[in-house]
Parts: sequence; structure tokens; C-alpha cells
Amino acid sequence: MIWVAVIAALVLLVLLIIFILQNEDRVTVHYLGAAGELSLGMALFIAAVAGGILVAISGAARILQLRSQRLKTQRRQRAGRPTGPAAPGSPAASGGREPKSRT
Repeated sequence: MIWVAVIAALVLLVLLIIFILQNEDRVTVHYLGAAGELSLGMALFIAAVAGGILVAISGAARILQLRSQRLKTQRRQRAGRPTGPAAPGSPAASGGREPKSRT
């Protein structure tokens, strides 16, 4: 199975190299007051890598947030405290009073 992933990665790498080599036109890139010239293919490649990094950072932040939330919930459960809203009709939902029975 690992070889399939390696072969797929190599095919994608070859396609990426072909894309960069076919887009060799020079373009001027302006970013935050700085300017520079590089090939169009390389500029698009850098933009794609930067976008991937931003997605990875935001995904990692969300994973850390969810892990922290899970740990807090587990600690509350171990301490015997309720973790969420009380169910309707439970003593906690009625402020500790037993619900009135209909007779």
C-alpha cells in the first residue's frame, strides 16, 4: 500500500514540474510593498504552498481546540459534574425540585 502512495506522489511531482516548466513567462509579483520577478509557474506554486500552509495551520488550531474541549469534558465527568444542559423533567432542569405529577 505504501508503494501506491509513493508512486502517486511521484506522478504528481512530475506533473508539477511539467506545469512549472511550461509556464516560464516572467511576471512581476507585488506583495506588501515588495516587488520581484519570477516565472508564472513558480509564482502559482508558491501561492498554492502558502494556501496549503494556511489551511494546515487553521486545521491544527481547530484540532487543538477540540482536544482541549474534550479534556475539559472528561475532567468534569470524572468529577461527577454534569457536562451539558439538563434533560427536561430531570431534577436539575427544574431547579432541584421534583416535577409535579399529573394525577
